[in-house]
Amino acid sequence: MIVSPKIRGFICTTSHPDGCAKHVEEQIAVVKGRGTIEGGPKKVLVIGSSTGYGLSSRIAAAFGSDAASIGVFFERPGTEAKTATAGWYNTVAFEKEAKSAGLYARSFNGDAFSDEVKHEVIAAIKEDLGQVDLVIYSLASPRRTDPKSGNVFKSVLKPIGEVYTNKTLNTGNGAVDEITIQPAEGDDIDQTVSVMGGEDWEMWMDALMEAGVLAEGVQAVSYSYIGPEVTWPIYKNGTIGRAKEDLETVQRSLDQKLASISGKAWVSVNKALVTQASSAIPVVPLYISLLYKAMKDAGSHEDTIHQMDRLLRERLYNNQPLPDEAGRIRIDDWEMSPEIQSIVGKRWDEVDTENLNELADFAGYQAAFLKLFGFGFDGVDYRVETDTSVGVPSLS
Repeated sequence: MIVSPKIRGFICTTSHPDGCAKHVEEQIAVVKGRGTIEGGPKKVLVIGSSTGYGLSSRIAAAFGSDAASIGVFFERPGTEAKTATAGWYNTVAFEKEAKSAGLYARSFNGDAFSDEVKHEVIAAIKEDLGQVDLVIYSLASPRRTDPKSGNVFKSVLKPIGEVYTNKTLNTGNGAVDEITIQPAEGDDIDQTVSVMGGEDWEMWMDALMEAGVLAEGVQAVSYSYIGPEVTWPIYKNGTIGRAKEDLETVQRSLDQKLASISGKAWVSVNKALVTQASSAIPVVPLYISLLYKAMKDAGSHEDTIHQMDRLLRERLYNNQPLPDEAGRIRIDDWEMSPEIQSIVGKRWDEVDTENLNELADFAGYQAAFLKLFGFGFDGVDYRVETDTSVGVPSLS
């Protein structure tokens, strides 16, 4: 079928298999262009491996360090009449590229929060790899079913304690509007922590450790974001922020558990980027558009693959993690530099619908959003029919 983008709200309901393949190829080229990650990981598990930071983590490990990798995700395959989700096509492309490079790659499509998927993955590690030396946890989901109780938790994007009003960007029409968000109520905070906090990460690590599939010196990383004060009411000090606080508590607990095998757990604070998750957060798309403009002008802009390559190459496997006062790795350092934040803060006060394209990189935001779904790549002819029913090789 001929595939074109169909956007509804903050998601695109279609994705292009050839465009997604191009996106993966471009990321691989970035990593290869930087050479080998000396002393890098060799057997990697990525939980949440099909899009965004998780996908880039898998690519950076595989093509920067020749790592064998197992990826876990929850994506919808395509049919002849309907496209798959972008993460499905990303994984198809990744596995094909890995095979061409002689790299082991196996994927699991299912509910990563479930005990069933955990058991399947552990069995695969035992059978194929023996142990893993790096575990990346990069799940982003609006809901989670607790595998023990069966309770279903739903996350919310809300401030805590008071109503929050600020500027936001209507990504559909480019209008800078004002948004008012009501504060969390009832068990909103607890529900969000249950979905986006560290409980499942700890369940995964406990299961992996109990099964004996974590190598001596294993490193485990989960991702977080802090951002500037303008986003704090909806992020750092909001319901998501409480979940990230829980994630850091779990990181400290895992550190103690992994010490017995000389392992280490980390929370990596990453840069604000256009991802399927960030697109859903009010206020954030406007901030990202302003940030892109400032960082591109300064020559310091990075995409997810540049961030993940830098995390592995310069922090985790260069003996220079450079943790902050809370023990977090900060690869949001270029974003949070005083020079960049001064520019973004000033423009935040000034930006409106009329001067948006002058002060912000809204076009760059839109292009990055479409690329998440395989659209807008040079070298892809979007006028011709493409096979939307392609399968992930290791799932066939």
